[in-house]
Amino acid sequence: MAASSESEVIAQQVSAISDRVSAVEARLAELDRVIVRLEGAALTTARALQEISHHWDNVYEAMRRVEEPDVGQFRGERDRAAGDSESRGHPM
Repeated sequence: MAASSESEVIAQQVSAISDRVSAVEARLAELDRVIVRLEGAALTTARALQEISHHWDNVYEAMRRVEEPDVGQFRGERDRAAGDSESRGHPM
């Protein structure tokens, strides 16, 4: 009966291992679902950051335009000043 008893012990151990393998497989499946959700969140975050970056590029560009003098505006002022000087008989 020793062989029978060994077989029962082995069967119990195999059953326990089988249960543990099933639990590990279930956890892996759960992890796969979490990974898919994390990848989706990462994609959404990357797109949002890209939009924010684009927005700030536009803000900085607008700020540069405000800081840079308008060359055309100065030409117009210079031309008006030259015209005023010429009309008074004074060349510029």
